[in-house]
Amino acid sequence: MPTGLFFFQNQMTSMERGAVNQEPRVNDRIRISPIRLIDQDGEQLGILPTDEARAMAMSRGMDLVEVAPGARPPVCKIMDYGRHKYEQARKAKEARKKQHTINVKEVKLRPKIETHDMEFKLRHARRFFQGGDKVKFTLMFRGREAAHPDRGRRVLQEVKERLRDVAVVESDISLAREGRANSMTLVMGPHREQH
Repeated sequence: MPTGLFFFQNQMTSMERGAVNQEPRVNDRIRISPIRLIDQDGEQLGILPTDEARAMAMSRGMDLVEVAPGARPPVCKIMDYGRHKYEQARKAKEARKKQHTINVKEVKLRPKIETHDMEFKLRHARRFFQGGDKVKFTLMFRGREAAHPDRGRRVLQEVKERLRDVAVVESDISLAREGRANSMTLVMGPHREQH
């Protein structure tokens, strides 16, 4: 069987998939009659036949938009639908602009970390803080290192001290024992005035 034929056989329309159209019915798409009509100023004009309401909207250079399809009779409003859609899109865009997601970045350390490696990890952490992200420092112990949690605590204490100028501690140093893997964690977030 040719693949092109198979492609067309598997296509379904949105109605077949059960998708519900989110757009309100406008003008000629409103089939139910009578309707409760509201004008562009928000005044109720009463219950009218759909054709009469549509004619009123057209005479004003506006659209007839169904705003409450579930009501009996359905509620329709006279408005400029294009302008309404534009304003809704603009409001949604503004809301997305104001929304700021905070990511939690993870930096892994070891109790026997060398000086250069520590500098490298702290530079990355500073960059994360400048981007407005939180940083979770995870110090992993292997084998006999777990017998000396004080060494791990010293490393995380040094991290806190060296990043004090750009970050605040959100969750202090804690020891976590997950099965055979032992680790210590420290969560720091950027200063509030930075972002």
